Amino acid sequence: MVILIYLFVLLWEEAHGWGFKNGIFHNSIWLEQAAGVYHREARSGKYKLTYAEAKAVCEYEGGRLATYKQLEAARKIGFHVCAAGWMAKGRVGYPIVKPGPNCGFGKTGVIDYGVRLNKSERWDAYCYNPHAKECGGVFTDPKRIFKSPGFPNEYDDNQICYWHIRLKYGQRIHLSFLEFDLEDDPACLADYVEIYDSYDDIHGFVGRYCGDELPEDIISTGNVMTLKFLSDASVTAGGFQIKYVAVDPPSKSSQGKNTSTTTGNKNFLAGRFSHL
Repeated sequence: MVILIYLFVLLWEEAHGWGFKNGIFHNSIWLEQAAGVYHREARSGKYKLTYAEAKAVCEYEGGRLATYKQLEAARKIGFHVCAAGWMAKGRVGYPIVKPGPNCGFGKTGVIDYGVRLNKSERWDAYCYNPHAKECGGVFTDPKRIFKSPGFPNEYDDNQICYWHIRLKYGQRIHLSFLEFDLEDDPACLADYVEIYDSYDDIHGFVGRYCGDELPEDIISTGNVMTLKFLSDASVTAGGFQIKYVAVDPPSKSSQGKNTSTTTGNKNFLAGRFSHL
């Protein structure tokens, strides 16, 4: 009995720390920017930056590599990224808010790899810039319109932005594209928007979109959705406006059907939920 009570107290403290309010998980994971700290990866993908390259990425955007203390301060308000990155003075680590079996070795805190002797090792980067241009965010409102950085002006080169939508349990997300104009590329390898039917950009891949053809609406299977916008080092375009609204789940008779209605866009990389 004593053990059960102890376990209950631990679980309660963890749930309280994560902050449920009105059915919404407020300190959500994969918050990509907090307390001026943000996560950057190379244009070519994950774990491609040397220490010198990581410094250059942050400085190019008007910031610098985050210190351990800055990364920990961001983590304490919900910054959780399962990807090791360079910090100031050649240190490597990543912030974990909620422990998991596949990330953080079941621990919370900054998972610290220490100061690396070999500065040619390749990791991601954690930058610090409290005045950085708004790029991404976490939304819990029942409806909202969000835009590419700088819209209605053209977006900049070398952008990586994440938007995470978190609604009340039992609700779903109806996503609509109001305006859409990205670099035209049949393979969608230059500038693109990716959509994930999940809380991160690892699970539930819906599709990748580029060009200037307006994608059709998408409805999530749950109460969370993630969007990632990436632009390469050349050629920009007008950007996008995207709207979402909270909707009730479909009736039982329609369950089992796929949620996405996007099939017509010629510049579209299909994902798991891409067809009815």
